[in-house]
Amino acid sequence: MKLRGYFLILIVLLLGVFAFTFYESLQQEVSWKAIVVEALIIIVLVYLAFFYRKAVRPLQNISNGMDLLREQDFSSRLRKVGQYEADRVVDIFNKMMEQLKDERLKLREQNEFLDLLIHASPMGVVVMDYDNRIASLNPSAAKIIGILSEKAVKGRALAEIREQVLLDLSEIPMHETRTIGLYDGTIYKCSLDSFIDRGFPRPFYLIESLTDELRRAEKKAYEKVIRMISHEVNNTTAGITSTLDTVEKELEGISDTDDMRQVMQVCIERCFTMSRFITNFADVVKIPKAELSPVNLNDMIRAMIRFMEVLCINRNIRLSFHAHDERLPVQIDAALFEQVVLNIIKNSVESIGADGEIVITTSAHPSVLEIADNGKGISKQVEKKLFNPFFSTKPAGQGIGLLFIREVLSQHDCHYSLRTYPDGWTRFVIQFNKQ
Repeated sequence: MKLRGYFLILIVLLLGVFAFTFYESLQQEVSWKAIVVEALIIIVLVYLAFFYRKAVRPLQNISNGMDLLREQDFSSRLRKVGQYEADRVVDIFNKMMEQLKDERLKLREQNEFLDLLIHASPMGVVVMDYDNRIASLNPSAAKIIGILSEKAVKGRALAEIREQVLLDLSEIPMHETRTIGLYDGTIYKCSLDSFIDRGFPRPFYLIESLTDELRRAEKKAYEKVIRMISHEVNNTTAGITSTLDTVEKELEGISDTDDMRQVMQVCIERCFTMSRFITNFADVVKIPKAELSPVNLNDMIRAMIRFMEVLCINRNIRLSFHAHDERLPVQIDAALFEQVVLNIIKNSVESIGADGEIVITTSAHPSVLEIADNGKGISKQVEKKLFNPFFSTKPAGQGIGLLFIREVLSQHDCHYSLRTYPDGWTRFVIQFNKQ
């Protein structure tokens, strides 16, 4: 029972005593003792009313303040009641409310700033809930994962989502950092840590792209090496070839020199072969900057079909094109991109060997070009190395084709991947940015 209730009971009892005494005094002769008792009761009632106003009502005021706290209304204040002890409590309460208001405002501003910072950060951030399910992620993380919005993954565990980057994240131990590579040659530094939320730790992942930085360093390194080797080899082979030509001409009129001249001719051919070999590497360094212009992706593929069929027909490989119904305008350098498509088709033909199928498909929202083949496929060990500079699985391969593809697609800011799927088909998927 509240204190107010006890006061009401006491007043009712005193009124009862007063009424009983007054009634008794009416039944018999009025005595001075009865008058004194009634006067004392009246005085007590008046004092209780005064005491209630000075003690109980301030308590009611403080109780109202507790209601404000419960409702988190930190902008309201209590009014002083003119009672010293109660007014001290009111002052302390109002100061506390002012401090809580300032702290909440400061915390809200910090949270808003942190949200803006995370939203604009180029680093991917994935925040988990207490059950280790995705609670939120920023746009950079969504782009890295390959989803349009966080609604597609919110509330789900990492292992439930069949995206390679999330599967790799789920294997990272707490408070550790790992570097992971994906099928398109991109490399990420991923960390798992935690923060305290309402007294309990909540995990979060940080995903930082190292691809651009590493590729710039790689390109700078191999450009320097290729230029140096190209310069030395071409100068050397030019001198050797010139000398061998001169010696061969001198031997033309001498008998029994046919074998020697034949050996010299072989040496000259080997010099030309080495020169062409080095020139192929130098061509990778000299890839021109992409000049972007609007191109209908479907029309470009249709224009190339006849030439691509020539690559396939001699090996009994069936080539088909499934174009999307809509126009697919993309901003590309048509000349460079045609070379990319031809390189992909050539790799598919070599993977199949003979008697197979290549399917080219386009789709919209976003614009995607997919080239699939039912060739030998790519092993898991090889998938993540495919776009490394000069990596090749072919016995005489130089690794130039995929390096050229990587450089051109990077210039076009395309998202791409090359892998063999469980159905046995190998798919090269190129996703264009929104136009």
